[in-house]
Amino acid sequence: MADRVATIFGGSGFIGRHLIGRLAKQGWVLRIAVRHPARAAFLKPLGDVGQITPIRAPLQDQVAVEAAVRGATAVVNLVGVLYERGAQRFATIHARGAQNVAAAAAAAGVENLVHISAIGANLRAEADYARSKGAGEAAVKTAFPRATILRPSIVFGPDDDFFNRFAAMTRLSLALPLIGGGHTKFQLVYVGDVAAAIVASLESKRHQGQCYELGGPRVYTFAEIMTMMLHEIHRQRPLIPIPFAVAEIMARPLELLPVPPLTRDQVRLLRHDNVVASGAQTLADLGITPTSAEVILPTYLDRYRPHGRFTSPALS
Repeated sequence: MADRVATIFGGSGFIGRHLIGRLAKQGWVLRIAVRHPARAAFLKPLGDVGQITPIRAPLQDQVAVEAAVRGATAVVNLVGVLYERGAQRFATIHARGAQNVAAAAAAAGVENLVHISAIGANLRAEADYARSKGAGEAAVKTAFPRATILRPSIVFGPDDDFFNRFAAMTRLSLALPLIGGGHTKFQLVYVGDVAAAIVASLESKRHQGQCYELGGPRVYTFAEIMTMMLHEIHRQRPLIPIPFAVAEIMARPLELLPVPPLTRDQVRLLRHDNVVASGAQTLADLGITPTSAEVILPTYLDRYRPHGRFTSPALS
């Protein structure tokens, strides 16, 4: 086990929880590099005693990042933020943080680096999020040319922050919004497939220096996604189209909330489809058959279904 050591930045997050167990079963010794190690202690039972160790290594702390990767044979960077708060800025995390990890990995002689980006990452993108992801990819390629870059679409699965959020909204809201009319397209990808893609990238050197776009077997509009979710949880809610311009106005005050349900930058993201590009390398090139949302959603959304005989028709 000692010659397979991986440092996983952001390993306590949504994707990390599904990745850690897979790597532990394959015998990897894992360092979980996070801002708050105590909050990652729940991962320890996924491996043998001493196999999984949470350590403090914020991406902005170059000294801590260098210590975290020292002696590792592989590094995975899962860190990302969906909105900005305090020191958690897109440029700081997605660009400079990614550069810190890649530079430290190169200096430490790490064999494999897997960097998680996002479909739509582009230095010339309209949205700050996508533009910072593009800057991160450029920094990683410069510092560690052999890095494998994975670009997932929206990632779903148990404990996700996508379907769970909208399903929870139906308990309080009489309608659901369709930003831009709900026409934006997405290629939802199952978190287990993303974890498998990371493992495949670490297991074979032929994936080094390559970029893969990760999407599921079907493309949906946002309206279709909401309809599918409502069908799965046995609830009826009208879907209300909201023009992009109106959504940006609505997002301005919502950005001030501790966990904003919508930001202006997210509205700008929604102006563009989030699907695998034509000609891109995909899950299939990593030897993975993508899992459909229709197969997975029943395994965790059933808790949002109404129960009991006296559910109000207006809220059912």
